[in-house]
Amino acid sequence: MGTSNNDIVLFDMPAPGVALVTLNRPDRLNAWNGELAARYFTLLDECAERDDVRVIVVTGAGKGFCAGADMDTLQSIGGSSDGAESAAGGQLQSHTTTIPKPVIAAVNGACAGIGMVQALMCDIRFAAAGAKFTTAFSRRGLIAEYGMSWLLPRLVGTANAMDVLLSGRVFLAEEAHAMGMVNGVVPADKLMEHTLAYAAELAANVSPTSMKVMKEQLYADLSQSLEAAEQRALTLMKESLMRSDFKEGVASFLEKRPPNFAPVTR
Repeated sequence: MGTSNNDIVLFDMPAPGVALVTLNRPDRLNAWNGELAARYFTLLDECAERDDVRVIVVTGAGKGFCAGADMDTLQSIGGSSDGAESAAGGQLQSHTTTIPKPVIAAVNGACAGIGMVQALMCDIRFAAAGAKFTTAFSRRGLIAEYGMSWLLPRLVGTANAMDVLLSGRVFLAEEAHAMGMVNGVVPADKLMEHTLAYAAELAANVSPTSMKVMKEQLYADLSQSLEAAEQRALTLMKESLMRSDFKEGVASFLEKRPPNFAPVTR
């Protein structure tokens, strides 16, 4: 039986404030196609609008995170100039960076090609020990797709980015961590426990508005001068001092109790 549109990517709420989005084509190592892409980005947008979602965790069902574009899709788009758009589901992959909440990847296994793009578009990444990564593009006669040439150097430096892009070689989570591509490597059987605990900590104790503004700052300031970033931060700081979250953050600290921060949506 084929996978329906609604179960090709799964949604769950495993902890208060934490949404779990699971790519669900385990028989194909969650290979990416237009249907999966459309459902994935729809769920991210729904999470962006929900008051009860403060942090989003993304992972893959079964043994892989996402092994790249579905080979059936690649074969069907060969020679078509609009193949990149159809494979991506008609959405810019950087859409993830515009979601006003942290998106955390739990890379449980094979992470390749456009699947690696998805992981890098997330804000934080934890990987299972021994998980395999590869850009793969050069070995398929392709280029650094979907913003990878912007993402990789900022995470791992130009030399490492050149290496993994030009060679298309396979490397493990441990090397990805040493490069700065992932935030941590966790035993496979502890990956989800670790990632969900991290997400739950953010959801319980951190201002959603602060996380939203910080995420916007980090991505926007990558293309700004230090002076421009500092000037913008001064404006944002003044705004934050006027918000109720600041008063609540100070009060909860002094009263030694959990904070009660307001939710945030797009």
